[in-house]
Amino acid sequence: MQKYLLAGLLLVTTTGLAREFWLEPARFWVAPGAAVHVRRVVGGNFQGTAWAGKPDRVMLFTHYAPGGAARSLLPAASAPDTLQSTVQLLQPGTHLLALATNNASATLDGPGFTAYLREEGLDYAVAQREQRHETDKPGREAYRRCAKTLVQVGPATAADTARAWARPLGLPLELVPEQNPYRLAPGAAFTVRVLLAGQPLPGQQVVLWRRGTLPQALISKLRSNQNGRVLFRLSEPGEYLVSTVRIEPAPIAATADWQSTWSTLTFGLAGPKRP
Repeated sequence: MQKYLLAGLLLVTTTGLAREFWLEPARFWVAPGAAVHVRRVVGGNFQGTAWAGKPDRVMLFTHYAPGGAARSLLPAASAPDTLQSTVQLLQPGTHLLALATNNASATLDGPGFTAYLREEGLDYAVAQREQRHETDKPGREAYRRCAKTLVQVGPATAADTARAWARPLGLPLELVPEQNPYRLAPGAAFTVRVLLAGQPLPGQQVVLWRRGTLPQALISKLRSNQNGRVLFRLSEPGEYLVSTVRIEPAPIAATADWQSTWSTLTFGLAGPKRP
């Protein structure tokens, strides 16, 4: 998105529209009882800076422990340091943390909005604008974010039957893994389901990133099948980000013309020597 800004396109309000937003724990593998900082990050190519959103933007920030009840982290998110939270992970197994925001707004001029839609695989929105003769009209967008991360506490074993990592949360747009990545080896297949309001979303562009990949972190850009599933190949150990965005016409009474929802999932993949 930065190239659009450099080209002189108009961006209104806060940090960048059309940039990934994700949860980034300080460590993806920890010992039982460890306290982990979880940053909220915005950026591109799996490189970013701390999200500058205010506490009232956060609608949900929840920790799902294996075999335990969900625990809201909103009190921690409302603390003076709004850019990272510390979570203590007690139980062995794979823990899930999830965050969802309310809307912020942004505007791009007509050509810039079209370029953004095409880059994100939102061709159906480009077609709608063309049909309505709105191609040259500025794109006024309300955007919200849903982010999930998986953290492994202790060794990943078959004894972790709670499957907190696979739990659908009912987010507006959600990426749900069908395998626990902490039990996979490099080269393994990894399937993600895309859910829109809890229902499988076919034909949705989903992007996979791996940190440290040069010249960019982008690994794969695929579309979901009729059941909302996307199958990736996790070729190397490291830290991964899965990302998708959906855009739809905003309600008539809204101050924006379009409503977008961004969704991400982050996790680590161990090397062959990691227990």
